[in-house]
Amino acid sequence: DLEKEQLKTLKKVVKHFENGIPLKDLEQIIKILNLCSEKMKEQETFTEPLCELIKLFGLPFQKKKSSDEVNYSTAVSKYIAQLGYLMRVPSSQVRIQICKCVINFYKMELPGKLLSGYQPTSASYKIQMAELGGLAETLVLSLALVENQLTEKLWVLKALQHLSSSGENCRLMMKAQAASRLCLYLNADDPSGQLVFRSSHILWNLLENASKEEVVNQLSSLECVHALKEVFVDALHGFRHCDHQLRNDLLVIATLLAENPAVPMIESGFAKLLIVLATFNEVKIPNPLVKGLKLTYSYEDFEMKKLLFNIIGVLSKNPSATRVSLFLFVSTLQLLSENDMMPALLCYVKPNQKPGFYDWSAAQYEELQLHAIAVLASVAHVLIDKYLSCQANTLLLVFLEWCIGQDLFFGQGNSFHGTGGRGNKLAQMRYSLRVLRSVASIYDDAVNLNLCDQGAISQLLDILRYAANKSKEKEDAILLEIQVDTLFILSVLCENDLHRKELFSYEGIGILIPFLKMDPKELYSGLGHSYLLFSALDCVWSCVIGCYIAEDHFLEKQGIFLLLDLLALKEKNLCNIILGILVEFCDNPKTILHINTWRGEKAQTAASLLIQLWRQEELDLGVRRDQYGRVVDMKRPIASSFQRQQKVIPVPASCPSFAIMEISENMRAKLYSLFCKLGFENLPGLSAENFVTLAIIQRYIDFKVGEVWSEICAELKEEFRPVLSDEDVLKSLSKVSEDIGKAVNVVQTQLIESQLHQEIQEEKQTYRKIQATCKQKEMINKSWENFLTRTSTYEALKKAKKLQEKAIEASRSKLKTQTGAVHSTDIEGLHTTV
Repeated sequence: DLEKEQLKTLKKVVKHFENGIPLKDLEQIIKILNLCSEKMKEQETFTEPLCELIKLFGLPFQKKKSSDEVNYSTAVSKYIAQLGYLMRVPSSQVRIQICKCVINFYKMELPGKLLSGYQPTSASYKIQMAELGGLAETLVLSLALVENQLTEKLWVLKALQHLSSSGENCRLMMKAQAASRLCLYLNADDPSGQLVFRSSHILWNLLENASKEEVVNQLSSLECVHALKEVFVDALHGFRHCDHQLRNDLLVIATLLAENPAVPMIESGFAKLLIVLATFNEVKIPNPLVKGLKLTYSYEDFEMKKLLFNIIGVLSKNPSATRVSLFLFVSTLQLLSENDMMPALLCYVKPNQKPGFYDWSAAQYEELQLHAIAVLASVAHVLIDKYLSCQANTLLLVFLEWCIGQDLFFGQGNSFHGTGGRGNKLAQMRYSLRVLRSVASIYDDAVNLNLCDQGAISQLLDILRYAANKSKEKEDAILLEIQVDTLFILSVLCENDLHRKELFSYEGIGILIPFLKMDPKELYSGLGHSYLLFSALDCVWSCVIGCYIAEDHFLEKQGIFLLLDLLALKEKNLCNIILGILVEFCDNPKTILHINTWRGEKAQTAASLLIQLWRQEELDLGVRRDQYGRVVDMKRPIASSFQRQQKVIPVPASCPSFAIMEISENMRAKLYSLFCKLGFENLPGLSAENFVTLAIIQRYIDFKVGEVWSEICAELKEEFRPVLSDEDVLKSLSKVSEDIGKAVNVVQTQLIESQLHQEIQEEKQTYRKIQATCKQKEMINKSWENFLTRTSTYEALKKAKKLQEKAIEASRSKLKTQTGAVHSTDIEGLHTTV
């Protein structure tokens, strides 16, 4: 009787709250739910009332005030969490009802009749409370309770599908190891096929909304990878559209796993399966893994082909240099080689001679072709033996010849790899050059010799000329990349080979020179002109220097002048490279004349420019100098501020000290080397300030030797106590270095004083000129005043006449030496007054 009364009362409660539970009554309802769940252990008759009460939680909660949602939020989140805990109740009906209730959170429908004085809570209120209460984590943990009950498991997965649309829920699910749990369920028995689709959907949501690294880590066990592989194989042989979509989704997940070297892709056999799938349509080698498999050339198969190419690129990447990772990488390369990956990719390195290929449309084939060549760029350098045996260089050079040919071809340019390739062959050229760049970058002699034997240098110069001409019409990042890659390949091919440098010089220097004339404003355009300029400078270093024929041709084209023009920009990144090139170029005797002839802005000479760079470098390094640029610290004349702050750190003999390492970190060593080539005497266009700096540059190597000895002394004192004789030697070496600093300071002082004396003399000379000019003006003024007086006063004129006659008489000789006739100097009848 008591049981009947309780059941009757429960029905009344359900009837009373059929339009929604008020927030203030939730606590009582939860208590009733817990009591019912306890009763169910003894009497199953409470199952249906419990389910009816749970169903009420699927309706909107009722609130009296707008503030009730906030005020009751903590309590409501706990009550909703209680729903998850009820999954422990050993009843299929109750568990399914809980899942339906959770799903209703996302399908909120208003009841037909509202409680008087109440309003329903907002549509997202329960979803937020479920996140706050951690319901998603509880449901993931409950999967262990329904592991052998397929129907209940599917309902839990359906609820988790909705919950996993939130980032917060996904993070809670990851705490319960959701990714690994779901992955292990993928290949469970399920005639309906819903299990794998719902699980894969939740995995997708976890990858999108939670930490991708954490998801991959949870899926990295051998069991999980093996389960993924089995499900993928089943979907691979499926014929339904949904099977093909599932297959592609699993491929994406496999790609993410392959990016982590710790995932056992090889041990599980998944890597081999994917490699075989990527190549079976091109190489046609029988393999039991793909027996009976056919591509239908549908959109899903097209997507699968791209995903397979992509995963090959991922697998071929060199992992971190750990012993296990390197072993797995070698195993991957072996798989790629054994399954003819190289021939399969090279099938696409051919001109597009017809609209379709293998029943793909023209646009699809072009996208696959570009993707295959892009993958080839990441695979070729690690499978170099296979690359050479397949005559890949020949295929690529023939393909590049087609790329610059005049035959009609209109690229679609629709795909990621086809960017910038609409109506042209630039995309094909871009990725083909990337392949050549990748194999050239390993500096393998066999590869380089194979390229050069087939006339690659001449062909690459044609490509460079073609791209440069195209850039004049319309400049973009793709054309710049093509030029950069071409210059790099040429640099690798010609480096350390005199004959190849000669081949390059005939046409290459004429093509190379315009790159050095680049407008400095373009360096900041963002398109990649800076890379192009650096590549051109690298090409000068590798393809010109060391070959007198090439050097002379470069000099004839005024290449040294262009390098100095670039140096005058005083760009820090450029200066180091250009100075290195100039130092190497100075081995050619003609170079020094070109350097001394160059004039920059305001007739600046090269020597003056180099000294300016030295001063700027010392300013950046914080080297101590006085206002005139003289040496201040006699013991450490060229030490930077960082060197002065550096404490003594004993290092092994095999490790360079800081004084030695510092040489490579700034331009001073290159500037000193360049002045050694140019000489320190008779340099044109230098001021006294320049000569003061030049005195330091001239003794740079002595100062550097002194720094090294100073470090040696400091290290010895840290660990040993030198014997008396050694201590005397060390002191004398220190004194020598200090004396050189003092001597340089004396020379600099003399130069400054000489300049000051010269300036004083020039100032005096200027004042004398001013004084003479003033005196001349006074005499002119006085002469003018006398003239006015004579012409305006008769008495003054008579007086002037008498003075004139006296002056004439006084100028006559008193000795009568002349024997002939004497002629009068007076002109009779003359009446002029001046």
